[in-house]
Amino acid sequence: MSLLRLAYLLTGSREQAEDLVQQAFATAFDRWSSIEEPVPYLKRAIVNMAQDAHRRSARARLFHLRARVEPVTEQPEIDETWAHVQRLPYRQRAVVVLHYYSDLPLQQIADLLSRPAATIRSDLRRALDRLRKALA
Repeated sequence: MSLLRLAYLLTGSREQAEDLVQQAFATAFDRWSSIEEPVPYLKRAIVNMAQDAHRRSARARLFHLRARVEPVTEQPEIDETWAHVQRLPYRQRAVVVLHYYSDLPLQQIADLLSRPAATIRSDLRRALDRLRKALA
């Protein structure tokens, strides 16, 4: 269930999240016995697939604004915050989701995203700055 939640938070779509999790398991199936740590493997696969999906749909998002944002909770403050998180660039969004939802340390996020820890810290700082400005 945590893999599905991670995929949902990265993509913002339940259907796409389910597809990503299923695809991650399908690609791991043939080599399942040789995977030493399946959960981190699957998390990385989901993050990579979400990034690929984001790249494919980036151009479409430039031309089409989302007409509605699905409410996350009954609390408007949380929905407003989530709407702003969804507008972050993919890398910043991934860092925010992995750090605050999955409660991963920055070094583990750096390993998961194959980026230097300093870059992850910078992405997190920039994302939080954008969110503060948007919510002010």
